Amino acid sequence: MIDILVAGGGPAGLAAAIRAAQAGLEAVVVEPRTAPVDKACGEGIMPGGLAALHALGVHPAGHPLRGIRYTDGRRSAEAPFRGAYGLGVRRTELHTALHQRAEALGVRIVEGKAAQVHQDEHSVTAAGLTARWLIAADGLHSPLRRHLGLDRPVPGPGRYGLRRHYRTAPWSDLVEVHWSPYGEAYVTPVGEHLVGVAVLSRDRRPYAGHLAAFPALAARLGPQATPVRGAGPLRQRATGPRAGRVLLVGDAAGYTDALTGEGIALAVATATAAVGCLAAGRPEDYPAHWARATRRYRLLTQALLGAAGHPVSRRLIVAAAHRAPALFRTAVRALQ
Repeated sequence: MIDILVAGGGPAGLAAAIRAAQAGLEAVVVEPRTAPVDKACGEGIMPGGLAALHALGVHPAGHPLRGIRYTDGRRSAEAPFRGAYGLGVRRTELHTALHQRAEALGVRIVEGKAAQVHQDEHSVTAAGLTARWLIAADGLHSPLRRHLGLDRPVPGPGRYGLRRHYRTAPWSDLVEVHWSPYGEAYVTPVGEHLVGVAVLSRDRRPYAGHLAAFPALAARLGPQATPVRGAGPLRQRATGPRAGRVLLVGDAAGYTDALTGEGIALAVATATAAVGCLAAGRPEDYPAHWARATRRYRLLTQALLGAAGHPVSRRLIVAAAHRAPALFRTAVRALQ
């Protein structure tokens, strides 16, 4: 019997499969899409996320990132990372690197979709495959989370993300976060002549309408290199990260916002925690491990998101970072 069946072949699912293989467990990944898989995301990997990928033996190519800059067109604040670099990586490049590493370790990746599960005391079956355990890594709008009755209502309007790439030589080795009254634009260098621009907002206007709120940024961008991709609503909650023999990891276990750029770090951290608990024969410990692995992200992201959600405090975010650079550096380094 398969040790661990993984539903979803994105970063969280592939990280779980790699960790399982490193622990000497048989892992099979079920994924309906053909590799490499693209997704609307900011593509900036924080130093902690990059270190976690390296621990998996995954070394994607990309553009080094020295830190973060906030700007509102009048003021700016810059916070370099402490003692390490991040990396701007095209999502397709990251997926290819994870996919190749998993296959090199003997992970079997099969085409299929696990929308429902059947489990008993000893096994779980999904997508026609039976395993001792199932790791659900099927994304933000996880069908398995809904099927298992773990979805938790999210109050208020949600935020959405849109991303497009431009053929432009990066003008900085920082991730730039441009703030407007309507949302943020995240500029990430991902190649020698390529930058990604992701916008996050509650406003459902088209991508061009969002970009128009950042005229100075728009003027620096070259020709469009990719179509617009979208994702959302971003806020998702689960009643818990485990249901019997199914453990939820990555976005499937709940997500707050992309504002702090920790998606990859969280994907690897929760996947590592899930596999570690299963390898130790202690699946009941996973909810506590998940809570510890995600606590800092949840608290800091929710605090910043709360400030960004009010017009008055939103206007003060960049001004506060500009006036208190040491505090801004501390906040950024707490997330790196």
